[in-house]
Formats: sequence, C-alpha cells, structure tokens
Amino acid sequence: MAAQGDITALPGFSGARAASRHADARPARMAATIRAGLFPWVPVCLAAGIALWFALPFAPAPWHWGALGLLAALALGVWRLALPWAERGRIGWSLADALRIGATAALLVIAGFGLIGLRSAMVAAPVMEWRYYGPIEGRLLEIDRSARDRIRLTLDRVVLRDTAPGRTPGKVRLSLMDQSDPPPPLGQRVMLTGHLGPPPAPASPGSFDFRWLAWFEGLGAVGYTRTPVLTVEPAEGGLWAMHRARMAISRAIQDGIGGQEGAVASALMTGDRSGIEEATNEVMRASNLYHIISISGLHMSMLAGFVYTALRMALVLAQGLGAPLPQGVHKIAALGALLASAAYLWLSGGGVATERAFVMVAVMLVAIMADRRAISLRTVALAATIILIYSPEAVTHPGFQMSFAATVALILSYGPWSKISPRLPFWLRPVAMLLVSSLVAAIATSPLAAAHFNRMAQYGLIANLLAVPVMGALVMPAGVIGALLASVGLAGPALWVMGLGTAWMLRVAEWVASLGGAVTALPLPPSPVIPLMCFGATLAVLCWRGGAGARRFSLTGAGFLAGMAMLAASGAIWLTASRPLLLVAPEGEAVGLMTAQGRAVSKPSGGAFVVSTWLQEDGDTAAQEDAAARPAWGGDKRDRVAALPGGWQVWHFTGKGAEARAPAACQPQRIVVVAAKVPAQDWPCMMLDLGRLHQTGAMAVYFDDNGPVLRGVNELRRNPG
Repeated sequence: MAAQGDITALPGFSGARAASRHADARPARMAATIRAGLFPWVPVCLAAGIALWFALPFAPAPWHWGALGLLAALALGVWRLALPWAERGRIGWSLADALRIGATAALLVIAGFGLIGLRSAMVAAPVMEWRYYGPIEGRLLEIDRSARDRIRLTLDRVVLRDTAPGRTPGKVRLSLMDQSDPPPPLGQRVMLTGHLGPPPAPASPGSFDFRWLAWFEGLGAVGYTRTPVLTVEPAEGGLWAMHRARMAISRAIQDGIGGQEGAVASALMTGDRSGIEEATNEVMRASNLYHIISISGLHMSMLAGFVYTALRMALVLAQGLGAPLPQGVHKIAALGALLASAAYLWLSGGGVATERAFVMVAVMLVAIMADRRAISLRTVALAATIILIYSPEAVTHPGFQMSFAATVALILSYGPWSKISPRLPFWLRPVAMLLVSSLVAAIATSPLAAAHFNRMAQYGLIANLLAVPVMGALVMPAGVIGALLASVGLAGPALWVMGLGTAWMLRVAEWVASLGGAVTALPLPPSPVIPLMCFGATLAVLCWRGGAGARRFSLTGAGFLAGMAMLAASGAIWLTASRPLLLVAPEGEAVGLMTAQGRAVSKPSGGAFVVSTWLQEDGDTAAQEDAAARPAWGGDKRDRVAALPGGWQVWHFTGKGAEARAPAACQPQRIVVVAAKVPAQDWPCMMLDLGRLHQTGAMAVYFDDNGPVLRGVNELRRNPG
C-alpha cells in the first residue's frame, strides 16, 4: 500500500519517470478556440501557392516537382511528430502548435502549387502557331459580343482543312464581320470560311496576357469571318434543348421589354449579353456599373436573399394560420433559395463568374440548414477553398478578387450595422441596408478595379448608390416573379417592372458618364502591386485584433503590421513607377515613344488594338491619330525616325519593301524596327525585325548610363503550356 501523497506507477511505466512528468510544469497549449479560427487561412495559403506558380518565369521541370514532393514529406513529418514531442515533454505546447501550423501552411502552399499545375495539364490542348485561312467547321458552343461590338462565335470539335487532329485547336473564336444575318442556335454544327491565328500576345511587357486566359478556357485560336455561317447538322441531345430554351427566354425578355433596357434585363437573368451595344457597355464602364451586367455574387446573393426572405415569410404566415409545418422553416426557406440559385445558375449559362457566385451562396445557405452562421469569414473561406480546388486559375481573375473583397467587406461591416439598424424605423432598414452594402462594396472593390482596368470612375460610388438598390428592390424580385408567372402567361407585369428598373439604371449610367471628369485614366501598376494589395489586405483583416489584444504585441499583431506595410508598399510602387520610354508592337506594326506630351506613336493607323492598350496603360485618353500627331517622329510615312537619349535614334520601317530599306539605316546607336523579316547577320544596330519579335514578343526599351536596355514579353513571363 503506497503512502498517502505517493505516486503509484501504472503497470509498464517507471515510477520515477511518472513522478518526474507529474512534477514538470509544461506550458499550456494554445486555446482550442484560437486554433479553430485558423481555417480562413486555408484559401490564403492555397492562393499563395497558385500565385507562386504563375509568377515563375519558367515552367516547372520534373525535378522541381520532385523537390516539392520532398518538402511536402518533410512538412508532413513535422506535422505528425510535433504533437508526440510535446506529449513527451521534449518541446513545449506553444512550439508544437507553431510547428504544426507552419507545416500545415507549407503543405497548403505546396498543394496550391500542385493544383494549378494539375489544372494546367488537364486543360492542355493544341494552340495554333501559324496563320490559317480556309474552311472551318465546328459545333457552335457560345455566342457573345466583342469589345468592337461584333458578334463572336465560339466553336468546339473543330475541323480545319489540311490540319491533323493532333494540331487542331479544341476551341476557336471568330468575330462576324457581316452581322446582317442572326447567328444559328447553339449546339448546331456549322461551317464557314475564316481567318485564324494564335491567341494574341501582350501588347507590352506587363500588359494583360490573353494567352493564359485562352489556355485555361481551351481556346486555341481566334480570328474572324466575312462569309455566311452555314448549318451542317442540327443540335443533338437534351443539353442543347436546354440551351435553346435559355436563349428563347432571353429573346422573350428582350421582346417583352424592348430596347437596351430589355437587353440589359436579359443579361441580368440569362447571361446573354449579345444584345447589349458597345455604347451601352461604355457608359456602364464610365459609371462603374459594368459589374451589373455581368452575373456575379451580387446578382446571386440578391436573388437568393429575395427567395429566402419571401419563402420564410410565407411559411411563417402559413404556420401562424395553423398549417402543420416543422419549427425550422428557415431551413426550408434556405433549401428553396438554394434550388432557386441552382436554377439561376442554369438560366445564366453557367459562366465561371456565375459558378463562383453560386458556390459562395450555396455554402452560406447550407450553413443555415446546418445551424451554422451563414455570414462569417469561415463560410467565405470555405467557398474560396472550393473554388480554388476546382478552378485554381480563378485567383488571377479580377472577378474572383473583387467578389471576395466585397463579401469580406460586407461581413466586416455587419457588426457596426447590427448596432445601428435597430435605431432606424423598420420601413427604412431595407433601403438603408442596400445603400450601406453598395457603399461598402464600392469602397472595397474600387482599388482593385482601378488596378486591373487602368481607370477610375470618379462618380462610380454615386452611380452604385443610385442603381444597386433599385436592382435589389425591383429588378431581381421582378425577375423571380416573372419566371414563376411565365408558365401561365402572366409575366408581362413583372417584365414591365424589370424594364422600369433597368431603364433607371441606364439613365443613371448615362447621367454619371456625362459628368465632367467622370473617368480618370490611371497608369498600369507594376506586376507586384495587385499581389501586394490582395495579400496585404488579407493579412490585415485576418490578423486584426481589437480591444486589449490590439495593444499587446503578438504574432497576429506583427501580421497586421506586415499587411499594412504590404498595402503601403503597393501604393508606393504604383505611384513611383515609370512607364517605358519606348514600346515596340509584337508584329512591329507600331512604335511608341514617351514624350512630355504623352506617348507619340509612329503611325496614325495600324496596330490599333496594341496602340490603344499602350495609351490606356499610360493613363492617356488620346486616340491613336492624336498620339501620332505629337511632335517626335519625322520622315516618310513608311520610314519613320525619332531621337532618343544619348544621341540614339529609333527607325521604324513598314509597308512593302521594308526589309530592303531597313539595312541602310542600320548604323551604331540606332534601334531599327522592321515589320518584316530581315536576313540574320551581325548587324551594327539593334535590329528588331519580325523574326526577333516573334521570339521575344512585344518589347519595352529603357535607357540607363550604358544605353538602351531591352525587355521582351517572353523574357519576363513564360508562354502557356
């Protein structure tokens, strides 16, 4: 019998060891509530790995993947061993938890890197590397409208003349130059004669790279046609009948409302934007209302919120009248809203942005059905995680970044709003909530919109405050009611209400766009700005601690300071960045020289898209003709010359015989740009002919003490695939 106070050793254990363990006072483990709050970091770590994959200037080789596998195994080993080490007293609980959290973060970053690599391999398809003219046959997959206001057709199952299946792109997109005839229904196999080429490279180093967007969409060639579109085979399968039904609904909405109001209403409900004219798009952009005609989280949440609220009120009323309904009617309402959101996903055509919006709303509605908080950072993190797993490239899309920025901002504003709203009259709360939501979302997304689109709508906040509440109070509810009444032929009144709402939004957009200084052009931010902005804001939000915790130094406090420093750095880099002195188009069709008056372009026509991109990224609103009239260039219209710093000159040769005229101008301290191929040899000048430009892509030229420094698109960023 052991004396009182002694420790009796259990069978198989040393009494001395047990006594020493009992005597040791080890640090307490991190509180479970704190550890549970780490889930919002999961999509952040995944996004960091995805962003790292995109930032690499080279494609990962097999040995890189092997090294990542070893790092993952090491991180997994640390994760598994940290807890046993702490239980045996070798390390403290604080260090064990820190090791496990660090190992988990490393595993998630590696997982994000692997997800985007796997996704890129899964979507890999042939990309056209040559110019093609001839017959094109394929199945009509999508109809939309280009920035030049032309109808575009996207075809899959493509067949090209004298092109092997292994070299034929999986999808091609063609603009219709002749739009006198309506395009055929979706799903039909069509034939036409057209021009095709590879997806265009960036207009300059740092510009938007359409090739990556095309790669993940499986789009291997783009072009145009001037011939009629002929139907070869009718559409087959029930799926295309559903698509035709969606387009029939779109036509019914447009016919029922009429004009651009009907086209906008159709875009809101069905995702069909083919009826919206470019002039309408432009005023919507200038007023910062363009997001309204692109189905996103705003539309999905408004529709789901209306259906949920209407169903819940109806069920509560039925319950009060004695209907035998269960107590949890809010769960039934959430299920109904989920089904309505799924129907809206189908009706809208299921675009990438709409799918993201559906995932976000579905997670919140399922949280309601599971008796969890619907609006929290955890639900948003879960939605982001799901999206990044099945579509990791979304992390680079403006829509993804802006959607989650707005959602997180609304969640953060919920606390202050819940304190203020009870003091308002009940009839004023819905309107005030819509106004506050519009204000918060606009503030959260404006920096990202300015960085991505090089323009800031100065009065966009006013436009959103005037238009978004009308959309939430009139347009989306009327759309839901119209969809329910359409089956009995009574959708007319609902369409009339929708038309009133969309007409109001268009009038607001036109009025705001007409105000002086409505749009301010901004220079293109350097590539680190947007990642610093996104990750900095995320760190600041997730690491913020209020009250006494904010005054005490901790790891989260350091994270908050790091996030604020990243935000400050993004602003400083953007404000202090300078644009390249000289830009050369990827086909040598244009050269732009920065002057005191702005960028002077070598030619008043040619390379219109590239030149307009340069001017937009300079923060310059001038047209190409005006930019070409700026004093800088001299010489013949085919042989242009301009002076550069340090006694250098730039010569630009275009037109017939350019390759024969260019060698005579090739002298020391000259940059010679030729829109043709010149025989390769040891030239005394910097010869930028078509052959070299095809290797480097568009060029940017800077000057330092040693003379010009050339940077090509393909030197700074790798090609897809």
